[in-house]
Amino acid sequence: MAIESQQAPSVETEVGNYAHGADAAAEGANLDPKRWAALLVLLVSAFMDLLDGTIANVAAPSMQRELGAGYSAIQWVLVGYQLAFALMLILGGRLGDIYGRKKMFLLGVAGFTLASLAAGVSQEPWQLVAARVVQGAFSGVMVPQVLSIIHVTFSDKERGTAFALHGLVGGLAATLGLALGGLMVEWNLFGLDWRLIFLVNVPVGLLGLAYGSKVISESKAPHALRLDTLGVVLATAGMVMLVYPLLQGRELGWPVWGYVSMIAAAPVLAVFVLWQRAKARKDGSPLVELSLFRIRSFSSGLAVNMIFYTGMGMFTIGWTLYMQIGQGWSPMRAGLTSLPFCVGAFLTATSSVMILVPKFGRKAMQVGAVVLVVGLATYIWVAGAKGSEVTSWHIAAPLFLVGLGFGTVATPLPLIVTSEVPHKDAGSASGLVNTNTQLGFAIGGALVSVVFFGGLVGNTGSSVDDHMANLRKDLVVTAQLTPGEARTTAEAYRTCATDRAGQKDLQVTPASCTAAPLRDARVAPVLSKYQGEVRGDSFAASFQTLMSVFIGITAVVFALMFAIPRRLRSEDQGQAEGTSAEVS
Repeated sequence: MAIESQQAPSVETEVGNYAHGADAAAEGANLDPKRWAALLVLLVSAFMDLLDGTIANVAAPSMQRELGAGYSAIQWVLVGYQLAFALMLILGGRLGDIYGRKKMFLLGVAGFTLASLAAGVSQEPWQLVAARVVQGAFSGVMVPQVLSIIHVTFSDKERGTAFALHGLVGGLAATLGLALGGLMVEWNLFGLDWRLIFLVNVPVGLLGLAYGSKVISESKAPHALRLDTLGVVLATAGMVMLVYPLLQGRELGWPVWGYVSMIAAAPVLAVFVLWQRAKARKDGSPLVELSLFRIRSFSSGLAVNMIFYTGMGMFTIGWTLYMQIGQGWSPMRAGLTSLPFCVGAFLTATSSVMILVPKFGRKAMQVGAVVLVVGLATYIWVAGAKGSEVTSWHIAAPLFLVGLGFGTVATPLPLIVTSEVPHKDAGSASGLVNTNTQLGFAIGGALVSVVFFGGLVGNTGSSVDDHMANLRKDLVVTAQLTPGEARTTAEAYRTCATDRAGQKDLQVTPASCTAAPLRDARVAPVLSKYQGEVRGDSFAASFQTLMSVFIGITAVVFALMFAIPRRLRSEDQGQAEGTSAEVS
């Protein structure tokens, strides 16, 4: 299916083992007979990559403990992967267009598998960081080929199903990563602890290499393209200057140089655009085909995609903080709590692409955005009403609604963005889509520092004040303190709680928490009771603020959807109409 726009669909022939004709019968005869087996390999590889990003967050404390790593080293285990991944996506997509998408996909899988093995056997923090950076880089080569191979392999009629399955796999990996990571770490299978989350990729990767080499057909651009080396340098420099400060801003205290770097990224990327135009005129081999942005479905779809994933990135990180730190739930419980979200996303992932969007167009996605807002609003009410006493059952219904909305909005976006992309630029377009998504997540992660942590200290102080009268009373009755001692201890506890909430690393104990009144053995049981309630209530309040902002972002997404072409139509029909117009 293609999104209707003002540009006539491309009729270029793809170089590969199959053809893409306008006639339906001919197209059916020329389709790759192994395409569904190839899709299985592609989806398993995509699942492996997406799962790895989520599961590493869950296992980070265990890595830090066993390797004796500092907080900054563990941060680089996570950030190094994300940064390398984001930087390689555009280049990886274009390499597929130039040298062959199957070849680049298998190279990416091989590198990802070897890097996973290296991460699993690491003995020092620097070894794990290096392995994760290499793993992210090869993932950036592998992932763009998934969408581009789907785009050039399947017919218009089948492409919706393929993209629906791809979206479903993405949603499942993002949420199941919490549960699977918790299970692997808590069960400590074979005594491997956190290492298993990386080593499990090795047999999966080897199977993918063996099977993928047999069932995936090679394809690349029909005309010889050259690698744009200067474009690679400019794009990489601009992305580093923009993405690195976003990923590391909070941990580094948002230094001035970070803002300077992000501002300076704009002229660097502007030079990149100018060079891409010159390169296109010179030899027709730019790193990014700028003409793609003249396609309405591509440009409007990218805008919706980035803003939507900015909200989702913010929600995903805030949700994890709320459950695992605020409520003190184990990774396994947090993962199992996410199952209603998975169910909701599963129900709409396939139906939105195969039924709803083809029949109702952008209206179906806008209804999905409304459902998402209803789910978020319900979650805000539950979090405020239950505070630290919330249970998994309390938030099951809101999460189900959020999952329904997510599946309806997110799953059709890759299909919409790439629907009218010429086959010769499938890799470049896929790299742009994935980079766009990654940038949205990075911006969302940066907003967590402002929206969630920005109000956490104040929310913690307010929560302590709400409990202050009962705390003093319990200190007198239970801990046998005098009223004066109880007042001093309660004030010391308030300072400790707010200082802890302002820490970059929430596991570090502030100096104020070692004050003499708090070291009294008599007060420990009382303070422990209130500590959980204060933390739960303050994190709930911060998460409510975050979800309110996400509602605002979703409203912007809803409005931007009016820029997306109204209805879907057959690409073959579009080609016939374009041919008729030329003849007349």
